[in-house]
Amino acid sequence: MNEEAAPDIPAAAALEPDPGLRKDLMVLTKMRLNVFVLITTFFGFLLASRGGSFDLMKLVHTLVGTAAAAFGSAAFNQLMEVDLDARMKRTANRPLPSRRMDPLFAFGVGWLLSAAGIIHLAVKVGLWPAVLAAVTVAVYVFVYTPLKRVSSTNTLVGAIPGAIPPMIGWTAAGGAFDGGAWFLFSLLALWQLPHFVAINWLCREEYESAGYKMWSDGDVSGRRSGLLAAIFALFLAALPLWPWFAGWTPGWQGYVALGGGILAGLVMSALAGRFMRDGERASFRKLFLFTLLYLPLELGLLAFAWT
Repeated sequence: MNEEAAPDIPAAAALEPDPGLRKDLMVLTKMRLNVFVLITTFFGFLLASRGGSFDLMKLVHTLVGTAAAAFGSAAFNQLMEVDLDARMKRTANRPLPSRRMDPLFAFGVGWLLSAAGIIHLAVKVGLWPAVLAAVTVAVYVFVYTPLKRVSSTNTLVGAIPGAIPPMIGWTAAGGAFDGGAWFLFSLLALWQLPHFVAINWLCREEYESAGYKMWSDGDVSGRRSGLLAAIFALFLAALPLWPWFAGWTPGWQGYVALGGGILAGLVMSALAGRFMRDGERASFRKLFLFTLLYLPLELGLLAFAWT
């Protein structure tokens, strides 16, 4: 990107001090957000290892490769959204829209990390984890990111790369593409939908002004967003029944996980319903905070039941 084509630096960004290259690289690769990717990858590996040997070194290689691919895709994502990020106060001080980082350098970081991550998984872990990582990068960068400018269905598409990491861990530990792998994929995909509906509505003014196409666009009352979140949460509440109908006969730990998962999904749906009725920002914030609590709770219940 040449100097003339670069977006104007917002005043909010211009006043921010230079955080330094290390912190800029952390922001470029969305390091804090991608910790979530590593946690779900770890749980996929852990659950697929139940009843068998736990290969610690393979887990380490899986996490290293997955992290590199995730960091690289995040860099590409920000390269493609420099103009939109520059229009939002909360993203204007990122290294690219604030012009602290050369786009060619960020491009190199993205390519190096993405390629290194996929190759590392192929060499040190296995073919399927590498293929899944490549699919994650491709969908995130080439489908989800450009779709955010075009259609609000981007939230549905964006749930796909966010739901693949536990499958990477599952296949890395020797798991097959069976019901267990697809259950974890469905869990992560369904969880992301009410979570991101909440984020979209809470930040809707910035998203709209920047030009993103979101379900929350024009939804001042929050009724549409609340209804969508409630529907997705109900599907999430029903998901723990899947292993049951697939012939799984749980012990008492399984019944605890089953009941806990259903209850947590119903609570999330009730919180979304409350917001849909009262339209208060505080209600949607409670929903958002509960989505953050839900995932570690559900993953903990699964680990308790399956290992």
